[in-house]
Amino acid sequence: MARRTEAARRTPEQVTGARSLVLALENVGADVVFGIPGGAILPAYDPLMDSTKVRHILVRHEQGAGHAAEGYASATGRVGVCMATSGPGATNLVTAIADAHMDSVPMVAITGQVASASIGTDAFQEADIRGITMPITKHNYLVTDPAEIPRVIAEAFHIANTGRPGPVLVDIAKDALQATTTFSWPPQIALPGYHPVTRPHAKQIREAVRLMAASERPVLYAGGGIIRAGAHDELLRLAELTGIPVVTTLMARGAFPDGHDLHLGMPGMHGSVAAVTGLQRSDLLIAVGARFDDRVTGQLSSFAPGAKVIHADIDPAEISKNRVADVPIVGDARSILSELITAIRAGDGAGADVRPSRYAAWASTTSQWTKDYPVGYQATSPDGLMPQQVIARIGEVAGPEAVYAAGVGQHQMWAAQFIDYERPNSWLNSGGAGTMGYAVPAAMGAKVGQPDRVVWAIDGDGCFQMTNQELATCVINDIPIKVAIINNSSLGMVRQWQSLFYNERYSNTDLHTSVGNRIPDFVKLAEAYGCVGLRCERPEDLEATIAEAMSINDRPVVVDFVVERDAMVWPMVPAGVSNDAIQTARDVAPVWDREESEAIEQPEDADHSADQGERGSR
Repeated sequence: MARRTEAARRTPEQVTGARSLVLALENVGADVVFGIPGGAILPAYDPLMDSTKVRHILVRHEQGAGHAAEGYASATGRVGVCMATSGPGATNLVTAIADAHMDSVPMVAITGQVASASIGTDAFQEADIRGITMPITKHNYLVTDPAEIPRVIAEAFHIANTGRPGPVLVDIAKDALQATTTFSWPPQIALPGYHPVTRPHAKQIREAVRLMAASERPVLYAGGGIIRAGAHDELLRLAELTGIPVVTTLMARGAFPDGHDLHLGMPGMHGSVAAVTGLQRSDLLIAVGARFDDRVTGQLSSFAPGAKVIHADIDPAEISKNRVADVPIVGDARSILSELITAIRAGDGAGADVRPSRYAAWASTTSQWTKDYPVGYQATSPDGLMPQQVIARIGEVAGPEAVYAAGVGQHQMWAAQFIDYERPNSWLNSGGAGTMGYAVPAAMGAKVGQPDRVVWAIDGDGCFQMTNQELATCVINDIPIKVAIINNSSLGMVRQWQSLFYNERYSNTDLHTSVGNRIPDFVKLAEAYGCVGLRCERPEDLEATIAEAMSINDRPVVVDFVVERDAMVWPMVPAGVSNDAIQTARDVAPVWDREESEAIEQPEDADHSADQGERGSR
């Protein structure tokens, strides 16, 4: 379809509501839609077939469509789009919508609805998807008038990608798609009351600089909002300008280069000793785009007990929600960091005292912790394949320019710990919702959005079996992702908790009925889907297996890495206790030491003895 002139674009055109939907998608810049047709949305699929601007990718499950849209959005920074029919098609999107809501992913979900006259009658495949998703969307629409379609689509994309990003649902009645209407672009957007604050208040910036100047042990606590705002360059400049150490949360991996001297690693339940201890001993937290999640804070009352808090976020509802802020700053992370940099560089007032020499001793101490207590692991047998070793080597071979999408569980934590992230949008995972099955469809979406990058899905054998049907989508649509199945024959993270807190009573966590019994055989399954299937069971085969996987770029590759099932994620802060109770591998039963894989220990003056009474009750 030839690009129309501006005048032609503004001239009303007689079209069906379905055609109006496709034209609106073209004009907002959507270039790909992940979805599955069905009765209520079917009218939209006919004009979609003729679009030369919007590519539709037929997935195998609507949840896959939602996660693919998330992966696309997270890898590119653009709005991801998914589409489904009414009833079960729409409800199958709910998990992905909730996931996008928790992790602030810009996404528009378009669903078909029964004809407007049938709404509320329990018609065939009717579900109140607007009501169902109201708590997990930024906004949602029910469209029964075809004339509203262009405006609603324009508003949906605007809402999804401004302020705090998130999912927006557009539910369109079937008769609205079938009716004749007029289409003109651009529509008049009317969003009274929706005015996200992006520029921070100058007084709050001054107060933040004053607190920084008065502190001696500050930490920059970077959250996923840094990634969503594209504020990574500003974060780097602020850190280097001030010499203040940085921690990056699970959702912020890549927001600050892992290899930088000021980086302490990831904080939280499975964070590095340096990051956890740095937060606990700080006297000032400069939290930007972070929400003081329970997985970071541990027992909230004991989190960073001596620290004042500067809390900067685009969403005012997050500020002081969990930890009261001494200086609240509402605004876009990029603008806030830029304003802080400008104020400090001006050298006026308190800004003159915010300089690296002020924090040199603190930065030296924290830097030494990263050297003395690196995140490591111990082998559980002398010759078994360790999952940490597998993931670390994938990261080394694929490098920082690749994209890594992880499922949820032990492999997610190992992927966060053992791959070095040097750039934003290279790490995709389900952080807030913790959705098993995220990795394969998210990797698919990322590869569609970033076709020139290597994309690895780091998945567990449990997660993989929830959404592996999307391999068919990848094969048919020439989306050559690479999948590493970290196969420990278990629901690994649940098994780890059963080992530590339930006296090794492994209730319903074994995925195989017996050792060596492969159900399914992942290599055969991959081949049945048209992928290349590989298996690696020995450390000595690791290098060649990864090299072979990396050499295949014309179709998806699935590698079954059969790893030691008793490997655990360390460090660990047991749920509900203070971060001071951080445990490392050497705090528990001794394991086989592999020379190159030393476990970490806490600094000598840190208390890492957990409350045994509370642990025993879990």
